[in-house]
Amino acid sequence: MYYASGNYESFARPLKPEGVDHKSAYIIGTGLAALTAACYLVRDGQMKGEHIHIFEKEPIPGGACDGWEYPGVGYVMRGGREMDNHFEVMWDLFRSIPSIETEGVSVLDEYYWLNKKDPNYSLCRATVNRGEDAHTDGKFGLSDKGAMEIMKLFFTPDEQLYDKRITDFFDDEVLNSNFWLYWRTMFAFENWHSALEMKLYIKRYIHHVGGLPDFKALRFTKYNQYESMILPMIKYLESFGVQFHYNTKVVNVEFDILPDKKQAKRIELLVNDKTEYVDLTENDLVFITNGGCVENSTIGSQNTPASFKTEIKPGGGWDMWRKIAAQDPAFGHPDKFCYDPEQSNWMSATVTTLDQRIIPYIKNICKRDPFSGGVVTGGIVTVKDSNWLLSWTINRQPQFRNQPKDQCLVWVYALFSDKPGDYVKKPMRECTGKEICMEWLYHIGVPESEIEDMAEHSANTVPVMMPYITAFFMPRAAGDRPNVVPDGAVNFAFLGQFAETKRDTIFTTEYSMRTGMEAVYTLLDIDRGVPEVWGSVYDIRDLLNATVQLRDGKKITEMELGLKERIALKEVLKKVQGTDIEKLLKEYNII
Repeated sequence: MYYASGNYESFARPLKPEGVDHKSAYIIGTGLAALTAACYLVRDGQMKGEHIHIFEKEPIPGGACDGWEYPGVGYVMRGGREMDNHFEVMWDLFRSIPSIETEGVSVLDEYYWLNKKDPNYSLCRATVNRGEDAHTDGKFGLSDKGAMEIMKLFFTPDEQLYDKRITDFFDDEVLNSNFWLYWRTMFAFENWHSALEMKLYIKRYIHHVGGLPDFKALRFTKYNQYESMILPMIKYLESFGVQFHYNTKVVNVEFDILPDKKQAKRIELLVNDKTEYVDLTENDLVFITNGGCVENSTIGSQNTPASFKTEIKPGGGWDMWRKIAAQDPAFGHPDKFCYDPEQSNWMSATVTTLDQRIIPYIKNICKRDPFSGGVVTGGIVTVKDSNWLLSWTINRQPQFRNQPKDQCLVWVYALFSDKPGDYVKKPMRECTGKEICMEWLYHIGVPESEIEDMAEHSANTVPVMMPYITAFFMPRAAGDRPNVVPDGAVNFAFLGQFAETKRDTIFTTEYSMRTGMEAVYTLLDIDRGVPEVWGSVYDIRDLLNATVQLRDGKKITEMELGLKERIALKEVLKKVQGTDIEKLLKEYNII
């Protein structure tokens, strides 16, 4: 497997890999990474669909990319997906996945046209005082000292960031700024999360720093991620005869470990409470989704809280990874990520409006009609003075194909599930759907005398607790995540958010899909380049642009410098005078 850039290889069709007709594949999980691996097996690996078996412990596919109407409970979306125009693997695959809505076009075509016609941007990023605009006004609000703290992290070698926390590098100069408000709520970072991951994110999205305050950098699917992304992939794979095995738990994968060779030899399954085994040869490829950010998720209801269940049980991604990791150090260290769910949980809730009483309060904040069919909030609206650090968003409506036209779906999430609310004086994790809705209604300005009645009769709210949703942000070091294909592996690979690949950042659709592509391309030795991570961090234009935008447009000559630094800067500017470097610095408002 090798990386490529440019479009020379982007549209090339690789030759059929040698011996692929005699190979089979067993894929654990049906999340985005697993389905991507299956799609590349049939598209570029040209493996027969009937030779591909996908094991899923749940009755429905999709992993964390869900979107489902539960009978008697309501619509549920545990999370949402924010996409970037430089998700190179994602668009490489989705150009080949047919739309299930429009005949003759791809998922990429559909997505591209939608976001061209209706570009995303927010008109209100944050509120205070029960629905008033917080007037962050697109500003990061960083002092020179805070900007230097971010720059220091940016230039610190990865090795010096192993097992370090964000608070080891940032103090109140950053943590009390609008920058941190935007960042932590958009990406779900907590102060105690990994400094290494923070640095990787800054590098990965340096070209989008200016889009953080108003989300103009983002793109969204038409419907929830299950219907817009997962379902088209499932239909595509089924058309090739790929075999799906639902309600099938993978308990363990057993390996033969030799000094120069590692081979998966047997898969242990639990099907209808009965143990079964799949014996493997070198021609049987195994793709393992280890860990799981939505593992142990629980769903409540309008009148029931979502319970906080942290016990790791057999048949789940964490227990399976523990069993696998015990066989070889190269298979990672799962307990670095799942050891303390108090540091990796947050909650979300899906609010379905049942009449028009709540809508005026939404319009007042987002300045758009939720029923227009276009962009509504344009990303999350963060309640800056919320004890829960609550945020909420409304994507294009309807979010489900079968959703009644007069109903609006609101996704609410909060980072602090253990703090009492401002209106409902209980931790979010103890609240029913109705009580979570009441807290949200309070913060969008509904009169207190009407809050409970509206939450009970004008909305249905379904809470979700996710104990390990940000487990991948826990401080880590090299080797804590296994390489996609570990050294010496002959017939297996790891997939998803807890597998290691170069330069990309976790908690993204692209990361999951990249691991799927790299796994297939490595094990089948496909002779076509995997598109490398977008190189904006190596583009001087993006670096200059981000530097100015992070300082709210202030030029380098406006920095508070000591006498020596001012003299040195003056000398540098004198030397570049009349050159193309001076032109570049002026073009990007550095000087």
